[in-house]
Amino acid sequence: MKTVISLGRIGRFIGAAVCAASLSACMTAPVVQKPATPSMEDMLAKASQASGAGQKEQAVTLWKEAAEAYPADKTPWTNIAQTRYEAGQYGDAIVSAQEVLVRDPNDRLANSIIAISGLRLSTRALSDLSRQNNLSGSLRTESQDLAKLLRESLGETVLVPPAPSQASNPPRNPPPASKGKKGKHKAAEDSSADPFNALK
Repeated sequence: MKTVISLGRIGRFIGAAVCAASLSACMTAPVVQKPATPSMEDMLAKASQASGAGQKEQAVTLWKEAAEAYPADKTPWTNIAQTRYEAGQYGDAIVSAQEVLVRDPNDRLANSIIAISGLRLSTRALSDLSRQNNLSGSLRTESQDLAKLLRESLGETVLVPPAPSQASNPPRNPPPASKGKKGKHKAAEDSSADPFNALK
């Protein structure tokens, strides 16, 4: 009976010692504070400085960090979209501009970047298809409908203006427009220079 009592007291003593040790460890452990997030203005200034120094990819990385820190703000995405557009990376420009529109559906710059980047990507694709002589059937009809819609929206009769050399020296007597199959064949040949030529 004395053995049972002494083991019970030893167990309580060990338990109390463990609790005291764990409490003292909690009290002495250093408190690690998360560094404060810089302000949006500071992050944008740093990114703009990198962009101005020609370090475009570093600037984009900094803008992405700002977008992550301040997810409701459209400014970082606007800067990324503009930078990608100026670099001719139209697909990335469209994706970033769509992020702007998620935050502000009426942003005119983002809508403009999407429209112009989309047209430039379409122009490239149509040029490649024309060069490969693969613009036919329903794809051709759909492209013609799109060109018509674009001309009406822009209020223009021609989507892609002629090259400056052609515009400055127009032929005095233009050849008559050929009709029938030969006219279609001629239009297909001319479309390699201007992808929208066959769509006019």
